[in-house]
Amino acid sequence: MSGVRQRAPRPVRLGPKSVAALVLVSAIGVVAFGWPLLAGADSGLAHAQDAPWLFAALLPLLVAVVVATISESGMDAKAVAMLGVLAAVGAALRPLGAGTAGLEPMFFLMVLSGRVLGPGFGFVLGSVTMFASALLTGGVGPWMPFQMLAMGWFTMGAGLLPGPDRLRGRAELAMLAVYGSVAAFAYGTIMNLYGWTIIPGLASGISFVAGDPLHENLVRFLAYCAATSLGWDLGRAVLTVVLTLTIGPTLLKALRRATRRAAFDARVGFEEPGKPGKPGKPGKPGKPGKPGG
Repeated sequence: MSGVRQRAPRPVRLGPKSVAALVLVSAIGVVAFGWPLLAGADSGLAHAQDAPWLFAALLPLLVAVVVATISESGMDAKAVAMLGVLAAVGAALRPLGAGTAGLEPMFFLMVLSGRVLGPGFGFVLGSVTMFASALLTGGVGPWMPFQMLAMGWFTMGAGLLPGPDRLRGRAELAMLAVYGSVAAFAYGTIMNLYGWTIIPGLASGISFVAGDPLHENLVRFLAYCAATSLGWDLGRAVLTVVLTLTIGPTLLKALRRATRRAAFDARVGFEEPGKPGKPGKPGKPGKPGKPGG
């Protein structure tokens, strides 16, 4: 009926198990990115060697997030199918702008998907998309698990933005555009931290010095970001804002329509045999008529 207002789709709900899994994987990620800053001068920087260990820890934790989310929110095969479709689209979008001033259109898709589908689904989507993209472009290397974590955080952050049930229209688009621009710089900064600590002797004043005080290395790190990646991050941020404000309304409607039809938050109920529900309750069978009556 035209007068009936459709229920607004809700993001995939996070339960205690999902939150615990996300906190654990994020804690491991923070340690993986930041341990060289606290390492001694004679410890040796081995990101290339610790990457396989990080990847080995990341995969089962991603599976744990998916399993916990499925068990707590009632997700089914439709949600997994949507995850696969969005990851494939994101992986296909990434090569379109790779190597061109940071113009990476996949970032705006991650922002909108995380907004509609929630932080848990968003984290898994961002990580899986980056993994699929690496396989598609041949970008598999020690940096891949770090990219998976950074993109997972990027997409999860969009799902944590306020007002998912109330905020709509221009205000929501403006919020997503601001988040996308800030998070684009944050993604580049996090990935810089990975690369900066393994490149020796860049230049005086911006090189990482193992064992130096943390505040001195952080000053060098900011100078390194400004000198090497500021323009690239700016291109990524600008493209994310432009695509969010132009294509964003159409894509948000499509994602919400698909989420509404999938009904991720619907609960399945079961009744005991012999106890039919109220609608269509059958009566007692009638007595057969007399023959020849």
